Amino acid sequence: MMYKATSVEQYIQNSPHWAEAISKLRKILLELDLEETIKWGGPVYMFEKKNIVSIGGYKSFVSLWYYQGALLKDEKDLLINAQEGVTKAQRQMRFHHIDEINATVVKSYTLEAIDNQKAGKEIKADTKKPLIIPEELEKVLKSHAKLRSSFDELSLSKRREYAEYISNAKRVETKLNRLEKITPMILDGVGLSDKYRR
Repeated sequence: MMYKATSVEQYIQNSPHWAEAISKLRKILLELDLEETIKWGGPVYMFEKKNIVSIGGYKSFVSLWYYQGALLKDEKDLLINAQEGVTKAQRQMRFHHIDEINATVVKSYTLEAIDNQKAGKEIKADTKKPLIIPEELEKVLKSHAKLRSSFDELSLSKRREYAEYISNAKRVETKLNRLEKITPMILDGVGLSDKYRR
């Protein structure tokens, strides 16, 4: 499993390649009176106990994850849905170089997200959708008792996410690659997008 930091300083230390960029984003967000915490091993910024945005350092970019990003106007067309077909509300703003981080733009998007939170605007997960397990996943679950019991212990929304993740793949190879990726996650009892979720 991925190493999880217990403080933002530790997270920055563990991401030497993006340390400067993460520190810059952190400084901008802290100027907006957001409460800083660590969730799922990464820095999360909250307003009135609600997650607004988090910072993530990846291999080729550093990003801001807006938890209700789909509600933002996104006038500069900077937000992407990094998990098409899985994530409804979250949107990601990516920076491939520290020079791409514009404090004014980050503040403007974040303040809008805070205003939306104050107004009670929220996209909720669709909890009424049925759970349809694709045959590829069903086959693996049937042949692996421990995986089946781990899967059954997950919440309905997490099981649905995994099922849709496999169903949404067009090619057989993609489905198999995705099955390989999610097997250890299911065994660990984590959801597909736990690290992005509040």
